[in-house]
Amino acid sequence: MESKKKKKEEKIQSPHIREGLEASYNCCFPAPFLGLTDAPIPRRIATTTITTAKALRHNFTSTTTVSLFPNTHFTNHESLPPLHEAFSNFIQVYPQYITTEQVDHVRDNEYDHLSNHVCLDYTGSSLFSHAQLRQSGSFSSQSPTPNSKQVPTFNISYKSANLNSQVLYGSHETKLESTIRKRIMSFLNVSETDYCMVFTANRTSAFKLLAESYPFHSNKRLLTVYDYQSEAVTTMVESSNKKGAKVMSSSFSWPGLRIQSPKLKKMVMGKRRKKNRGLFVFPLQSRVTGTRYSYLWMSVAQENGWHVLLDACALGPKDMDTLGLSMFHPDFIICSFFKVFGEDPSGFGCLLIKRSKNSVLEASTVARGVGIVSLVPAKKPSQLQDEPSSGEIERQFSEIHLHEDNVDISSSFSGPLSTERSNGLEEKSSGPKDECFVVFEKGETSKMHEEGTSMKKKGSISSEIIELEEPNFPLLKNDKDSEIECQGLDHADSIGLLMISSRVRYLVNYLVNALMKLHHPHPDKGHPLVKIYGPKIKFDRGPAVAFNIFDWKNEMVEPALIQKLADRNNISLSCEFLHNIWFSEKYEDEKQRLLEKRIREVKTTGNKRREKVDIGITVVTASIAYLTNFEDIYRVWLFVAKFLDADFVEKERWRYMALNQKMVEV
Repeated sequence: MESKKKKKEEKIQSPHIREGLEASYNCCFPAPFLGLTDAPIPRRIATTTITTAKALRHNFTSTTTVSLFPNTHFTNHESLPPLHEAFSNFIQVYPQYITTEQVDHVRDNEYDHLSNHVCLDYTGSSLFSHAQLRQSGSFSSQSPTPNSKQVPTFNISYKSANLNSQVLYGSHETKLESTIRKRIMSFLNVSETDYCMVFTANRTSAFKLLAESYPFHSNKRLLTVYDYQSEAVTTMVESSNKKGAKVMSSSFSWPGLRIQSPKLKKMVMGKRRKKNRGLFVFPLQSRVTGTRYSYLWMSVAQENGWHVLLDACALGPKDMDTLGLSMFHPDFIICSFFKVFGEDPSGFGCLLIKRSKNSVLEASTVARGVGIVSLVPAKKPSQLQDEPSSGEIERQFSEIHLHEDNVDISSSFSGPLSTERSNGLEEKSSGPKDECFVVFEKGETSKMHEEGTSMKKKGSISSEIIELEEPNFPLLKNDKDSEIECQGLDHADSIGLLMISSRVRYLVNYLVNALMKLHHPHPDKGHPLVKIYGPKIKFDRGPAVAFNIFDWKNEMVEPALIQKLADRNNISLSCEFLHNIWFSEKYEDEKQRLLEKRIREVKTTGNKRREKVDIGITVVTASIAYLTNFEDIYRVWLFVAKFLDADFVEKERWRYMALNQKMVEV
């Protein structure tokens, strides 16, 4: 009897079961609040934990479904309850939302620019607050007041560098760079002892940099888990293809878009155990549909010889605290930060590499010119007057050639990057056209400068490395002045994971429920106005909602048109492309009606191009951030409800022309 009992206890303590219990429980109660230790989990407590978590999820879903507008369908946007009545109903269902009022105070005091603008087109973490930069004079031509504290706004300067050398020996850092790096690693809850971090131009350049440095010639597989088309992942796939890698992708079941676990498990485990399978690219959740995935996939992948890249870009502020890196050790982590939420989506990406896995990376001449950047202080207005003319800049760029390791592009032409917003997704630099071409992916900075970068003196027979002078940063006079405040990160830290996750959970589930209550009027039974792809009302769904709008004829309204009309109403949404979808026979009709083809050019060996057809669905996406409030959600609901009017789109076209604005064809 004792031996049987001992075996059962050992079984419940197996790593997979233990990790599953903790990860499952962490979805409800973040790790910092659990006080997790290495002590074994007793069987009784483990069973109670699972039962309690399951009951909590079930009660949340049923309460939301039953209590929010029960047995009600709205067939006219004018029939929606007014804001104060809707908020009253919201608070009755989610009374704990009131406990998150600290976030509202932060938003009112630090992000007042969001009062007239609903920003749901990107998520993530900002370094600075809007008030912080405004008080410093960064948003104004006027000089800051004597009592206002300067903010270390910065630009990025591309450099040619070997990633392996950067990890092993580091690089010359300014005080600005060092402080921001340490602050970010602390924010991510990542130890500098275990990981090193490299700044990249954006998320896409981080993916490409890793792909060019990873040894796909020996570790021949690339396995990705994405239910949407990502520019960053596509770039990685193209780079790995050139190196002879076998690319595989997880598929997702329609309509919930959950991972098809048997297929993914088969790809991860393979037919036989191998030491070096390749690179497993894994996000903990979809930033488009809000679908969340199990932590265990990382552990299973590592046990079967994969190197794991955790894509943390879809995670919200403080979400890394739930990861418990003491339990799950991804070999690589990629994340991105922008300067000010809702105002300035420019920023940079971060590639974190586990120090014990540095030897995996290989030297690559291509990787040396891919998106590694330095952070340099922005120049003062007086310095901008001395900037070279555009003709002089072009002349300087004509002299750039590939050169030795760790060479920066001279900051003599790296003035402040002002950006121009385009549908919340693309940004174009107003600086030198040859310096960088900027393409944002949900609030990211410029696309990486893909060519090698170095400087060569004109007329010189032998090339020389031109070293950058130490940037003149007046704030670094003493230890006190050298403190760089990243108030955007500080606010998230002060609010904490529990409050952020609770607030976002209430808002996103309210939005899902509200959208599903909109139905077209019909004598018999009107069909829904909105169809949501991915999880519906769910306790642990992610903070993104993917949906499409269908008119009274049940024909889909073009997502790009919805995005443009939303923008006219000061609402920023984004358009994405779902793919890797698997339809069962039950949904064959929807498959034929919804799927579309997207043709893109793909580079092959020898710079030849071929066409590739991607099959999927274009959707509208709303991403909920912790600074989002109830009024933002209500305004989105009110906007979408306007499509219940059969003439709404046509009226908007005429109104747009009446205002003498340029007509944009969709």
